[in-house]
Amino acid sequence: MVTLCESQRHDHHDVYAAQCPCRDVLDLLANKWSALAIGAMEEGPQRFGALQKRLEGVSPKVLTATLRRLQQRGFVERTVYPAVPLHVEYELTDLGRSVAGPLAQLRGWVEDHIDEIG
Repeated sequence: MVTLCESQRHDHHDVYAAQCPCRDVLDLLANKWSALAIGAMEEGPQRFGALQKRLEGVSPKVLTATLRRLQQRGFVERTVYPAVPLHVEYELTDLGRSVAGPLAQLRGWVEDHIDEIG
């Protein structure tokens, strides 16, 4: 039985295998800014400024990089509307909406148990 993830398309995924591409996705989704941005976009399309305001403490550089990574992996869609100034919105794709629920559960669990965590 092969447990290594040697290609992007295969029959067996093993996130514990060092070379498994699943690890990159886990790294992206486990990032606090990714989890928070996905949660903020559950409410619908968001402009960059609204996301930055909602995700208190995130720098524009980090938010830009996070949104870019989420877009590259297919979790977020970026739409540019021709206007002056430019109007850009970020929105969850079907894939992004499918992971929003599990991430919401994780965020809720953290809020419910933060006082028990050392």
